[in-house]
Amino acid sequence: MICATTPASEAPVHVLFANWRDTRNPEGGGSERYVEAMARGLVQRGHTVTIACATYPGAARDELVDGVRFVRRGTKLSIYVRVLARLLLGLYGRVDHVVDVQNGLPFFTRLATRKPVTVLVHHVHREQWPVVYPGLTGRIGWFIESRVAPLLYRRSQYVTVSEASRDELVGLGVDRERIAVVHNGTEPAPAVAVVRSPTPRLCVVGRLVPHKQVEHAIDVVDRLTAEFPDLELDVVGDGWWHEELATYARERGLCDRVHLLGFVDERTKHEVYARSWAMLLPSLKEGWGIVIGEAGVHGTPTLAYREAGGPTESIDHKDSGVLVDSVDELAAETAAVLRDESWRAFLGAGAHRKAERYSWTAAQAGFAAVLGL
Repeated sequence: MICATTPASEAPVHVLFANWRDTRNPEGGGSERYVEAMARGLVQRGHTVTIACATYPGAARDELVDGVRFVRRGTKLSIYVRVLARLLLGLYGRVDHVVDVQNGLPFFTRLATRKPVTVLVHHVHREQWPVVYPGLTGRIGWFIESRVAPLLYRRSQYVTVSEASRDELVGLGVDRERIAVVHNGTEPAPAVAVVRSPTPRLCVVGRLVPHKQVEHAIDVVDRLTAEFPDLELDVVGDGWWHEELATYARERGLCDRVHLLGFVDERTKHEVYARSWAMLLPSLKEGWGIVIGEAGVHGTPTLAYREAGGPTESIDHKDSGVLVDSVDELAAETAAVLRDESWRAFLGAGAHRKAERYSWTAAQAGFAAVLGL
């Protein structure tokens, strides 16, 4: 569902996206790709766009990429204070519209401007707070997300990426009619020279953080090696949980089967998709799961948790992939996919069809409509 709150603007405006990081950040992921795709879409419509985000080693403080201005200041935590202060002081120049990207915590930009503020939420972080920040810190974070933010932005338009996330926001007290759904798109895959692996190969693609539960994918490999002695798992992505995952694989004697490839370029990532028999997405929560479409372009189906939310829409169960409810079921369904070539081909064809239904061009048009631009 896409709804515009105001008539489309004919004059160019300056839109500020407040986001904790960008795609060049080593911890950047699918949500950052969504933000930057929407930003480029607004630039293509003649508007000026700034993305305010955290810095990282080697990053330019100010940079223009594809017409989008990046202003990088502070850490992933101090960026929240930096953006609020700079907006109050007018250091971003004249800002006509703010997109407050709420990755758990809002930027409180509603307190710093009288201009329209649109809140972008990929998913609600209820389950993630106690995993990433156990104890008091997590409880405070959840209180801000679930109680403070809905009150502060009670008159603001919201955008999210799936009906599942929309329902979660309604559960927090956000009026359903103020929430527009603009799905992720799927980018055309770069040409790759690799072919499907002749031996069973799985992949996981995403940030290495606890709530992505990559351990579950390692458990699947551990359980299936007796039946599939050549089975291997490629893990693409990086993050502060890397060493814990390396230790987890090593303690199970799987160092020769589990390959932690780290942060790779786009071509290498798509080569991993292309040679894999299936992708596992054992994440605790996903707003949509942009990697599902990326894998699908190569005819690679995904197995994911139903309770993660977004995958219930980005995967058509037993047509473009498989939804499961436990690690036991994940292992069993993965075995079924590896065991049966015709079943794997059926799911792969469905994954390809599903990926082709979504484009960034349509998403950009929908997002601009919501902003009235």
